[in-house]
Formats: sequence, structure tokens, C-alpha cells
Amino acid sequence: MTKIKKLIGGRRLNRSYGGDAFIFTILTIFGLFFAFPLVFNINHAFKPMNEIFLFPPNIFVRNPTTNNFQDLFIIMSKSWVTFSRYIFNTVFVTVVGTVGLIIIASMGAFVVSKYRFPGSGVFFKGVIITLMFSGYVTAIPNYLVMARLGWVDTYLAIIVPAFAMPIGFFLLKQFIDTIPDTLLEAATVDGAKEFGIFMWIVLPMIKPAWLTVMIFSVQALWNARASNFIYSEQLKTLPYALSQIITVGVARAGVGAAVGLFIMIVPVVMFIFAQSNVMQTMANSGIKE
Repeated sequence: MTKIKKLIGGRRLNRSYGGDAFIFTILTIFGLFFAFPLVFNINHAFKPMNEIFLFPPNIFVRNPTTNNFQDLFIIMSKSWVTFSRYIFNTVFVTVVGTVGLIIIASMGAFVVSKYRFPGSGVFFKGVIITLMFSGYVTAIPNYLVMARLGWVDTYLAIIVPAFAMPIGFFLLKQFIDTIPDTLLEAATVDGAKEFGIFMWIVLPMIKPAWLTVMIFSVQALWNARASNFIYSEQLKTLPYALSQIITVGVARAGVGAAVGLFIMIVPVVMFIFAQSNVMQTMANSGIKE
């Protein structure tokens, strides 16, 4: 014990109350700063027209109203494609794309992480390299591939590329690296098959990772307009349909505020419920056995 005290110079291991208060204050300031866009958008969606055009703008609404949402649903009800059809397209693409990504990425990450085969290192480095490319860079090659496969103007043009989200494969692989090999070897000795090890041991242990990947995938697919691939009005997604509503101009500024809140609410709610898993994934993404 005396050696430990000498190493730390006799100082306390924990911070003082003043230090804790200072850190708490700094974190509160940063928290309010990052929460400001969300708070402003929520209040903006419930503002009447006279408050929307105030300068300087008010952060909090004074006379809240639901007229913006009522106008939004009235406009959508007059479309020859029903509002429920747009919602179905978005939900279908989001659910299928997310589930497919988690299954394919987790299986691929498990193989690359726990099995050594020729080219596994090169393959993983290739996945890391793809993280540097923006979607705008790969837009033309993606369209050419979809056109050659005959998937343009189909759900497959959105769903299949979502299966290959590189950030999902990367996070899952890094998280699987933290699972001890001895645990999997013990399961093999007990008679477990490879698929059983993956389903009943690996997947439950990497739950924070695939929940994080699910959030990223839902955010990308829920906001996907896919205007480059989908031309049929009956196959278009909800964000594309809503974006066309607000192109009229200032006359639909209130409806535009409601559209912004409607589009962002699903990813935000998902992140709120799974934020602890996201933090755990980010903390463990660089840790190995």
C-alpha cells in the first residue's frame, strides 16, 4: 500500500468535488449545445406561420399549433398514391435492408475474425478502404451495376446495396475480436456446431454491436430518397414524397417544418433507446483479446 502511495505521490485517486462539478458543468454545456438542433426542430414544427418568419427566431414556440401536421396530411391525402403506400415502401425497405445487413455482416465478420484463411487480412483492409469513399463517388458505378442486373425501379436497388454497408461489417468484426477464442473452443468441445456457435454464443454476445449497426442502417434507409434508382411513383419512399411537398416555397414553410420532424423522429427515438449499446460498441471497437 505504501508503494502505491509513493507511485501516485500521496494524491487521492478520485477527483475533488470541485473537479467533478467543473466536469459536470462542461458536459452539461456540450450536451445543451448538441441538443439545440433537436429542441429547435421540435418547437419549429409546432409554430404558427407568424412565428416561423420571426427574426430573430424564437427557440421555443409561444402559441403551439398542430396545423402544420394537419396541412401535411391533407396534402398527402390528395396525392394519387396514398400516404400509407409511401410509409409501406419506406418501412419495407428499412426493415428488410437492416435485417439483411445484420445477418450478412455478422456472418462475414465472424468468419474473418475467428478463421484464418488466405486473403482474410486483405479482404478486411479492403473493407476499411471503402469507408473512405462517399456515396456520391460510388453513385454512378452503383447505378451501372443495378442497371446491368435489371434492378432499376425495384426495391432491390435500395435493399441489396444496404447489405454491404462497410461500417456495419467493421464494427461487428471489431466487436467479435473481443470474444475469447477459448470460449468458442469450449463450445466446440461440448459438441456445438459452427452455426450453433454463431447463433447461440456469438450473436447474443455482440448484441450492442448489431444494435449500433441497426441504428446506422435505419438512419440511412429511413432517409433514403433513392431518386436515382426508383422512378415509379408507387415505389417511391416517404422522404422523397415529403421532399416534393416543400419545394413549393415559403407557402409551405410550416408543412416543411412538420416534414423535418416527421423524417428525423424515427432515427432519434431508436438512438435514445439504444444509446448505451452504441457507447459500449464504440468503446470496445478497438479492443482485442
